[in-house]
Amino acid sequence: MRISMKTADFSIASAGASLHDFLSRFDGKPLTGNAMRPTFSESMELVGLSTNWNNFTDEQKELINTLVENGQAHLFAGWDEPGTNDDAKQAFLESLEKINGNYPGGLAGYISNARKLLAESKAGANPFEGLTPEQPEKVDLTSFTDAFEKYESIGAQYFDKVGVVLVAGGLGERLGYNGIKVDIAVEVLEETTYLKHYADNLLAMQARSESKRPVPFIIMVSQDTGSKTIRSLEENNYFGLQKEQVHILQQELVPAIADNDGALALKEKYKLILKPHGHGDIHMLLHTSGVAAKLAAEGIEYFMFIQDTNGPSFNTLPAAIGVSVENGYDFNSLAIVRRPGEAVGGLAKLVGKGKEFTLNVEYNQLDPLLRATINPEGDVADETGFSPFPGNCNTLVIKTESYVRILEATQGIIAEFVNPKYTDETKTAFKKPTRLETMMQDLPKLFGEAEKVGVTVFDRMWSFSPNKNNVVDAAAKVAAGGPADASATAENDFYGAGRARLKAAGMKVKEGEEIKLLGVPFTTGPKVILRPSFAMTLEEGRRKISGGSISDEATLILEGSGITLEDVELSGKSGLVVKACDGAKVTVKGKFENDGFELVELDADAEVPEYLKIRGYTFENRGAQIFSFTEPGEYVVEG
Repeated sequence: MRISMKTADFSIASAGASLHDFLSRFDGKPLTGNAMRPTFSESMELVGLSTNWNNFTDEQKELINTLVENGQAHLFAGWDEPGTNDDAKQAFLESLEKINGNYPGGLAGYISNARKLLAESKAGANPFEGLTPEQPEKVDLTSFTDAFEKYESIGAQYFDKVGVVLVAGGLGERLGYNGIKVDIAVEVLEETTYLKHYADNLLAMQARSESKRPVPFIIMVSQDTGSKTIRSLEENNYFGLQKEQVHILQQELVPAIADNDGALALKEKYKLILKPHGHGDIHMLLHTSGVAAKLAAEGIEYFMFIQDTNGPSFNTLPAAIGVSVENGYDFNSLAIVRRPGEAVGGLAKLVGKGKEFTLNVEYNQLDPLLRATINPEGDVADETGFSPFPGNCNTLVIKTESYVRILEATQGIIAEFVNPKYTDETKTAFKKPTRLETMMQDLPKLFGEAEKVGVTVFDRMWSFSPNKNNVVDAAAKVAAGGPADASATAENDFYGAGRARLKAAGMKVKEGEEIKLLGVPFTTGPKVILRPSFAMTLEEGRRKISGGSISDEATLILEGSGITLEDVELSGKSGLVVKACDGAKVTVKGKFENDGFELVELDADAEVPEYLKIRGYTFENRGAQIFSFTEPGEYVVEG
């Protein structure tokens, strides 16, 4: 309920007067019954607030005063007398204080921003008004060319000048997994979780840099995932990372908004409705925590931002960093070739009078934008059969020098937007409370002429295979002609990237057939895992692998920098696993024949762990040959 604060001779909402001014007339004495009745003749709702006044700290009084002055008196309407629900009152005020402290500009700033954006939304403001989309400046690395390897070579020289930022605020409930998403296995041959996979890559980067400097790992968590993420790290000894190189930044929720006037929404008395602010909060957190400025001062020149369950991200890191360095990009969006109509944003250069931006345009905005500007048919294919606008992977490379400068200028608030669902065309009421949101890829909206933005396009399997759909939804998406983006396809592409590295190194690879598991496509093999400790660039793989072949149902797993393969042949379903510690040099040669790993399909109702249920299969070792070298030395393995 909104409250009118006007009385016969006083208005709390009027200029020059405040709740504090009014209460101070009573010399700090509790305002009880008789003192309040004549003053609030029209608004008795704040009687309870006044009777509780002496129970508040000075900071709480100031915040209440600020909120009332900003049209939020309804938050304090109908409060109980002292002695009733006092704990709930304090908890409510403490939550307001926390939000006020976390949001740059405080709650007054949040309310002001909300009113401005809601007014624009009601007026039907078009964020792309006056802008015409063009193809962005891009570097095509969809094939393993000489240019690809050149960029990888450049990027590898910057491994100790890169910080990795993981946006990991999600739970796995949508996937059918009861836990944090980064604890889901990216592959089940060895049950490597996403979090371990990312840590393995950081360790591999460190090992390859001259300085051996720990690569900073910044993880944005939420209230739901924070403690679980820390527990996963601690229980696994940070997966070999130093605790000090891992920075945990927790994203807080923001208040929901009830109406066009920016009234904060109550779930019940003494309790706000709180909602996520969006993954663009990572920019605010990197600023308010001081982490971005600190790491920049320590010599970190680039941040790479990755999503929680996009396993192929690190395949792209060396070349993506190299592209940014070579082309002077302040902001480099990694992308894939996009299918028209696909539920992936399109990256476009938006050109207007005296301004130009390279931005992600959400897929539901891209078609109407194209129809209104350059193509009456909208989001359709060009002569290549694909959209002329690359698909956004939400993997970003940002130069820290320009990044820190922009964070300081904006306090980390990046291009907020609001998307209310109105009850009707008058746009006077919402179906449900809305909130301000922000997306991390919108940072270039704040760039000027001095900042350069580009796009690097990679092969889809190599760069973008998110795990975001449960198996039922994934099967439905496949049936409708779209990508599954599920656990099975993420694992399938994980092995596919390994096969691509073998081919690039000159090994003959026979591709397996595609089958469907619970309606989701999966390639039978070969299943190839080349750990980052073995190779992070194509050149490194080529240097360590000479000749050889692998059959369509075989399995190969290599872990360790000192392993080399000489004309290795894996036939049939054969499985070969070789692991070597630092200082162990292992030469593998010859033909290997065994029963390897067998794919076992699972029914949808099978009694198995969740990480298997969300896939619909598992692997069983039927006789793979496994070699593990835990002591430095020189070894030969012959088939």
